[in-house]
Amino acid sequence: MVLTLSMGMLTACSQAPESATIVAGSTSVQPYAEILAEEYMVLNPDAVIDIQGGGSSAGITATKTHSADIGMSSRALKDEEKNLWNVEIAKDGLVLIVNPKNPIQNLTSDQIRDIYAATITDWSQLGGSKSKINIIAREEGSGTRSAFTELLMGEKEITPKAIVQDSNGAVRQLVEDDPNAIGFISLGLITDKVKALHLDGVEATRENIMNGSYSLSRQFLFVTDGEPTGLDKKFIDFTLSSEGQKLLSNEGLIPSAEGEGK
Repeated sequence: MVLTLSMGMLTACSQAPESATIVAGSTSVQPYAEILAEEYMVLNPDAVIDIQGGGSSAGITATKTHSADIGMSSRALKDEEKNLWNVEIAKDGLVLIVNPKNPIQNLTSDQIRDIYAATITDWSQLGGSKSKINIIAREEGSGTRSAFTELLMGEKEITPKAIVQDSNGAVRQLVEDDPNAIGFISLGLITDKVKALHLDGVEATRENIMNGSYSLSRQFLFVTDGEPTGLDKKFIDFTLSSEGQKLLSNEGLIPSAEGEGK
């Protein structure tokens, strides 16, 4: 079995074996796509599924320019991107996290907006200890940041004073290490080393996302330039199959509403 999982930037299709499919884009979708690819290649030893990062916007662009076969996006497609074929592979929740030493358990949407706009700057303003809030955010072009901005920030912008990280894992690590930090990451990446905050009194759970009571949720998409064929289609079909959806569900994602795709 040949397993190629790249964490680097995008690679031209011409550099990959002819039998390979390059899947590139969202670093939020990436770890789940790697699990799918590994299982698919166990079942299909002649196939090579090469998973790469780069961010949602980079993955969509790579699909357009054919430097990737399948793009991964953790944000909705923009108007100028909607001509691309796309399918929801799963849903995910976005969760605000703090260090377990932080006594805060719940924040309102307004409070979070004010934190990320740097209107609220100290935990004491929220009932915590007198300590400066260290704001952690994702980089521009990140699907996680785009979804957070669209779903929560409204007309307000994330302060340029925020500490910017290029992956959910990096955000989580900073919050693990800093009792005064706050960040936002995928629900599927929550561990006991960080504390997931309630939003407007609602806990971030799969059930609450599915019943609509927890509002911070987003789609994970696969994107192709035209109807997928060949190995691209086979891998997407596997992702949308009961087996693929079970793998994603076991990793904390919510099964796709798309059923067998579109």
